[in-house]
Formats: sequence, structure tokens, C-alpha cells
Amino acid sequence: MIKLYGFPQTRSVRVAWALEEANAEYEYGLVNLRTGEHKQPAFLAINPFGKIPSLVDDGLVISESAAICTHIAEKFPAAKLIPTDAKSRAAYFQWLFFVVSELEVHLWTAAKHDRFLPEDKRIPDIANTSYWEFEKAAAILSTHLKAQPYLAGDQFSAADIICVSVLHWAHHVKVTLDDTLLSYMNRVSERPALTRARKREADAT
Repeated sequence: MIKLYGFPQTRSVRVAWALEEANAEYEYGLVNLRTGEHKQPAFLAINPFGKIPSLVDDGLVISESAAICTHIAEKFPAAKLIPTDAKSRAAYFQWLFFVVSELEVHLWTAAKHDRFLPEDKRIPDIANTSYWEFEKAAAILSTHLKAQPYLAGDQFSAADIICVSVLHWAHHVKVTLDDTLLSYMNRVSERPALTRARKREADAT
């Protein structure tokens, strides 16, 4: 049995989305971040990193949402969440890593210096520069998506799950997204599996 440990409105929705796309049976284990449950011994015994999302699959514990979603894609090939031909598969990994290392990292850095770090550790210039770095990378992504409907080509994949989640985050914090990125985000967000994933998370609270 697969068990996803998560908390609503965090990166865990990405994993729930991938599981719903795969029509996988799974249990949702709520880890209350507000009460610090992720730092308690019971959860640290499951995942010493103390991070969500975490996935337990037949004794295998995985963290990092991109890695988890790729594991789900490999485990459930019928869902076609990862390409099988070498060219498209290379594109999948290239753009997945781009999203995590060139887009999401800057949003997270900005968020830390905007609100999450202790006030005496926040540096406003770092937040501003991080948003600027995000916008530069977003322009590259936009150019790529003008030529094809999904990151890896003509087929939706788990890389799109990660990417659209990051774009949702950017949109939520009022980062300007161009028409190409907004259209892509809105189109992919219409997938029924995302609706089911959000409901599954809401029902867990």
C-alpha cells in the first residue's frame, strides 16, 4: 500500500495529483505543519529529513516531490506520466530539472526572505533578485511552451505536474506570468485528477 504524508496547499498536492492521474490506491497521512508534527519523533522515524511530501511505498521512503512524482510515473506506466522514447524522456528530465533548479528555487528563496526567515535574517534585496531570476527563467519556459503543448512534447507528463504547481505558486504571490504561461497553467489545471487531489487533501483535514 502506498501512503502519502502531506499537508494541504503544499508541494504534497503534486504527489496526490500524480497518484490520481495513475488511478493508484493510496492512503493520505496528514502531517500538521502548523503544530510542528513534521519535527516530532513519530514522523522523523518515517523520514529523518522531516519534510513533506514523503511517500512510503512498500518500505521505500521517498522525499522531494519531483523524485516522488517520477517514481509514480515509473511505477504506473499505463498512466503515461513519463515518456518511453529516449528523445522525449531526455526532454522530460531536462525540463523537470529546469523547473526545480531555475524556477522553484528562486520562488522559495524569495519566500524565505519575504516571510519565513527570522526577521533579522531577511535580506529584501535577495528576495527582489530572486523574483528577477524567476522572471528570466520563466521567459525561457514561455518560449519553449510556445512551440509545444507540454514540457516533454505532445504528451502530458509528471514534469507538467511540477511545473504547473510552481506556476500556481508564482501566480499566488503576484508574480507576473505572460499569456503563454497563464494559458498553459489554466489548461493543465483543468485535468480532473488535480480536482480529485485537492479534494483528497481537503478531506484529510
